[in-house]
Amino acid sequence: MKILLDTCEFLWLVSGDAKLSAAVSAAIRNPDNQVFLSAVSFWEISVKHGLGRLPLPQPPAQFIPPQREKHLIAPLALDEAAIAKLGGLPVLPTGCWSVKYRRTTWRSPRPIR
Repeated sequence: MKILLDTCEFLWLVSGDAKLSAAVSAAIRNPDNQVFLSAVSFWEISVKHGLGRLPLPQPPAQFIPPQREKHLIAPLALDEAAIAKLGGLPVLPTGCWSVKYRRTTWRSPRPIR
């Protein structure tokens, strides 16, 4: 299965946050699945970090790629071909969408290390 991680899911994964559901965690760790993080998530993390709303141990450009690699998550470039494939990816229930659209800022419950 191909999985596109939401920004919150990625941040919860790398911070060890309990908000990441067991089902999503298992899907990410399943070696039969291909897991992706969109360039849009990288952009979102960079903007929020730059505004001081997302503490990270390093600037996003130094933090995100190694974390993706550590968790075997492939980058998904934002181009027309990638966008055309988004509709075919499964949606995993996380509750993150409601968090993102109800609040304009995502705050980590604790600094990400």
